Amino acid sequence: MKKFLVTGGAGFIGSAVVRALLKRKDVHVVNVDALTYAGNLESIPEQLQAADNYQFEHINLVDQKAVENVLEQHRPDVVMHLAAESHVDRSIDGPSQFIQTNVVGTYNLLQASLNYWRDSSSGQFKFHHVSTDEVYGDLTDTGELFTESTAYDPSSPYSATKAASDHLVRAWGRTYGLPVLVTNCSNNYGPYHFPEKLIPHMILNALKGKQLPVYGDGSQIRDWLYVEDHAEALIQVAEKGVVGETYNIGGHNEKKNIDVVARICELLDEMVAEKPKGIKSFSDLITFVKDRPGHDVRYAIDASKIERELGWKPKETFESGIRKTVAWYLNNEKWWQRVLDGSYKLSRIGDAK
Repeated sequence: MKKFLVTGGAGFIGSAVVRALLKRKDVHVVNVDALTYAGNLESIPEQLQAADNYQFEHINLVDQKAVENVLEQHRPDVVMHLAAESHVDRSIDGPSQFIQTNVVGTYNLLQASLNYWRDSSSGQFKFHHVSTDEVYGDLTDTGELFTESTAYDPSSPYSATKAASDHLVRAWGRTYGLPVLVTNCSNNYGPYHFPEKLIPHMILNALKGKQLPVYGDGSQIRDWLYVEDHAEALIQVAEKGVVGETYNIGGHNEKKNIDVVARICELLDEMVAEKPKGIKSFSDLITFVKDRPGHDVRYAIDASKIERELGWKPKETFESGIRKTVAWYLNNEKWWQRVLDGSYKLSRIGDAK
């Protein structure tokens, strides 16, 4: 039975990976998570957590000794590294935590993995580092796409720390021979998404009759990738990817932020029987706010390499995925209400009240 150690497995993308892996009977999953504000074990159904092939370890990657111990104890065949601080706004407000988790934490995991790999002499071990398209900076030419050879040009403290961690992973591969893989993905969305991110933020604000804050004029373009499609791609890379290679993962769904928000409003108008008082259409709540510093104009992924070499393609279009996402939030108030009752406040984005 192949053993996967997934860092950040209680987060948005990480929990999707854990859920996908646990559908199989031929793997064992060790979920390593610090359970900071965005980590939520309720994103993994109880029946999966109770499975014999699942274990959880409450560990922060900045604790080097704990990282070493968990590798030695569980002896994984694959490390899938998804743990990261990931919100651009938070990185602008407080970059220190991003440096600690994304850079120092990655270093600790790399070093512990290197020592474990050397001692175990396992020819099957792989270290799969999961990153973002934001490391590439932004695109202005509408026909241009990020490829695996695009030069790095990060704009925010978040993307700079992810770029740093990418470079560390490749250096440990080239210098020490550690069997590494790197993936860079476009914007994810779907079930269990923490409410500070654009799509869940808009859905939940709308349901409460609050403003829908859109940065600038909303013309920023992102390529949207349904999280369950991404999880399947990551598992394929971990199992079939060529060591030393990088794979870009995208959804082929370039959309302006304002168009995403408008489509959410249309779906809510269709699906919600009783709107908040005084609202004829949820689109009435759209409010443009001051743009954030260093806001990238456009991201777009060329995912032809992973499609060509590993046979992966996204199953969801943006239309099918966003409809599923809105429906999930409407049907899972218990999950997101518990998140909102915690330390996070929805008013953070754009300081909209």
